[in-house]
Amino acid sequence: MKRGLYVGRFQPFHNGHKAVIDGLAEEVDELIIGIGSADISHDIRHPFTAGERVLMITRALNGLKIPFYVIPLEDVKRNALWVAHVKSMVPPFDTVYTSNPLVIQLFKEAGIPVLSPPMYLRESLSGTAVRKKMYHGEEWEEYVPKEVVSVVEEIHGIERMQQIAKSD
Repeated sequence: MKRGLYVGRFQPFHNGHKAVIDGLAEEVDELIIGIGSADISHDIRHPFTAGERVLMITRALNGLKIPFYVIPLEDVKRNALWVAHVKSMVPPFDTVYTSNPLVIQLFKEAGIPVLSPPMYLRESLSGTAVRKKMYHGEEWEEYVPKEVVSVVEEIHGIERMQQIAKSD
């Protein structure tokens, strides 16, 4: 049995993340989805809480053909300790999947195999691009699964994002 760990911030979970996970579902028997920076929310770069991201992901992946686990991972202020922290928080895994250069480096230094899955339409499907559209009141819904749209509406996420983006 092969179990993979896919790490990302998912601010918000978008169609690029979904495409990567659909691809990983062909490679692994089970998938752990680690929500990075789980301790940060309500700021411009991290507008959603860990719990809100868990809702986005679990609803959007309903029907995924392999078992998956969504686990929030808090940041540790000492990067050299972060891999040990992650390993203590998630089930055992064989391979890490991420495109984040720091996460790649930390797991490689720990001797854990890391693969960088191909990104799907990275120019338009990045969390930064989607958040920018949300902040500016532009069309963003087509870039995320419909379940994510529902969660953002349920938590009044656009209003929150526009409020925290204001200056005093």
